[in-house]
This record gives sequence, structure tokens and C-alpha cells, in this order.
Amino acid sequence: MTITATDVRQLIETTAPEDLPALTETLTSRLASVDDVASVMTVAEVAELVGISAHTLRYYERIGLVEVARDVHGYRSYDRDAVGRIIFITRLRLSDMPIRDIKRYVDLVTAGGDTVPERLGLLEHHRERIRRQIADLQFAEAVIDYKITTYGGQCG
Repeated sequence: MTITATDVRQLIETTAPEDLPALTETLTSRLASVDDVASVMTVAEVAELVGISAHTLRYYERIGLVEVARDVHGYRSYDRDAVGRIIFITRLRLSDMPIRDIKRYVDLVTAGGDTVPERLGLLEHHRERIRRQIADLQFAEAVIDYKITTYGGQCG
């Protein structure tokens, strides 16, 4: 089972901001094999769990979006924090945030607490972009519904 948008919104609405758990904890809290995530996972396991390619995971590591430990043999070992960050990054990519903006965000996180206002601004700007996309998609859906109705189909 994975966490849904409704779950995240409910957590936001019922928890004081200072009491919200770390996002990585929230995003990984309902994974089917949460005990496995608490230890370490391979590239292939994380790719399957998150639904992206191993190549993409390696790319994210190469450009500095995620830090991944290595085992004694030099293989990547993803811990719960790395998996949570990857899930977060995939949500940003799914919402069309450019890699350069994600990289900027990660760099700001790495730079420390003094960058919170800039991180907030970056995320608020992206949220506005998402809201415009949603409005555009809702209009497109209404136009499609209109045509479906003209052909005698049912909408809803």
C-alpha cells in the first residue's frame, strides 16, 4: 500500500507544522515492505518499488539529487531516507518540475536552514504552476465531455 494525496492532506490538516514527521518518513510509511526500506535496498529493488528505471536512479545520484551509500563490494545501498527522497523527486518530476529546479532545491537543502525562505519560494512557485496545469486539464476535460455528450455518450 502506498500513501495517497488524501493521506498527505489529512496529515497536514490534523498536525501542527512543527509536529509533522520528516517527509521521507511520511512517504515511506506505507510501503508494502517497510522493514526492507528501513535497512538497505539495491538499485533494482528501489527501481521496482518506486517505478523508475535503474538508469534514472543512477542519473539522480550522478547529478547530486540523492546520496547513496555503497556496500563493501561497491554496490549502491539505498536506505529509507534515500528512498523517501527519490519518491519526493519522482513526485516533483511527475508534476513537470524541471531537473534544474529540483537540483536547486536539493542544493538549498544541503546548504542548511538559512535557505528555508528560498526553498519555500521555489515550492510555492511550482505549486502555482501545478494549479495552472490542473485548471488547463479541467478545461480540456470539459471540452472532451462536451464532444462525448454531442455523440450521445455519458459524462462523469
